[in-house]
Amino acid sequence: MESKYYIELEEQYGAHNYHPLDVVIERGEGVWVYDVEGNKYLDCLSAYSALNQGHVHPKILDAMVEQAKKVTLTSRAFRNQQLPLFYKELSEMTGYEMSLPMNSGAEAVETAIKLARKWAYKTKGIPYYESEIIVADGNFHGRTITIISFSTEEYYKKEFGPFTPGFKTVIYGNLESLESALTPNTAAIMLEPIQGEGGVIIPPLGYLQSVQSICQKNNILFIADEIQTGLGRTGKLFASQHENVRPDMVIIGKALSGGFYPVSAVLADREIMGLFQPGEHGSTFGGNPLGAAVARAALSVIQEEKLIERAEELGNYFKEELKKISSTHVKEVRGRGLLIGVELKPEAGGARRFCEVLKEKGILAKETHDNVIRFAPPLIISKDIIDWALPIIKDTLLMD
Repeated sequence: MESKYYIELEEQYGAHNYHPLDVVIERGEGVWVYDVEGNKYLDCLSAYSALNQGHVHPKILDAMVEQAKKVTLTSRAFRNQQLPLFYKELSEMTGYEMSLPMNSGAEAVETAIKLARKWAYKTKGIPYYESEIIVADGNFHGRTITIISFSTEEYYKKEFGPFTPGFKTVIYGNLESLESALTPNTAAIMLEPIQGEGGVIIPPLGYLQSVQSICQKNNILFIADEIQTGLGRTGKLFASQHENVRPDMVIIGKALSGGFYPVSAVLADREIMGLFQPGEHGSTFGGNPLGAAVARAALSVIQEEKLIERAEELGNYFKEELKKISSTHVKEVRGRGLLIGVELKPEAGGARRFCEVLKEKGILAKETHDNVIRFAPPLIISKDIIDWALPIIKDTLLMD
């Protein structure tokens, strides 16, 4: 069957809640994907950084198949062999004493919000149901009702209210705005160290350190949403580490399973995570043996193949080479590691048309916030492949 057939099926029977590029991917291997006609593409999106380890990594695949032959789901009504090993290895890798695994990133964000609120009442002593969580404008933490309640993107919110109360929004990267929002009822500040969906927005140097200091001074939890930026993407295990910051809670997902299976988690030390009591939070699939086995293999690949170091080295190279492209369309190139945004000027006609041309030339990238092309290939990419892609990107950015 040709791509057109599958596209028509999807348009007829599927909800239209996405606007994908018209490429129908049949299989993937490493940094490459192939469509149903057999055309080959370089994946420069990595499923929004879920594929840091590349497509169908053989070690993760083997772990998944081996576990799937034994037992896939026990629910948390019983214990399973894989979950304790996952807990231990995750703590050893991240330095946090405890974790709570879930499935999607949005679930993990909701988990962190619940935990922060319980901490507010049980530990900080905020009057019940009066806690506030501070978030930043331009944020993207998911699309549940509670999460869109504190989004500043009207498109995500329109026609989906009423909204969940208890959140204050401040200007991202602006300490004065943040400090003016503090009250005795402030329980937590939740931020993305780099706003990926917001357009690869990097806060001013020292911002995260200052946020951590404000939190420590005012007995407030600092929550870092590292779902997209964590697990090596920016050249550090966590993007917060670029400023030597250790948040009280870290939210991870996406690359935690290497693209095989939805696995997310919230990380915290015992004094915070230990507040949850049996029955207060959970998920039928969260922490299942299949997901735990896959996540253990995914973490192992990050360490064994030195993907964090590769992201730093190759990301710096890729970014600097992109900066050399002299195009009248380009306003700015920015990024950390292999999370890079090329912001186009408004008069360039939007980023999507450039992404569509790149697709025709064998590179899959995706626009974000209308005017930004995001380049985030799997961390296993090589310099030779980047060098192959650069002239294609250059020619595309130079088009009329």
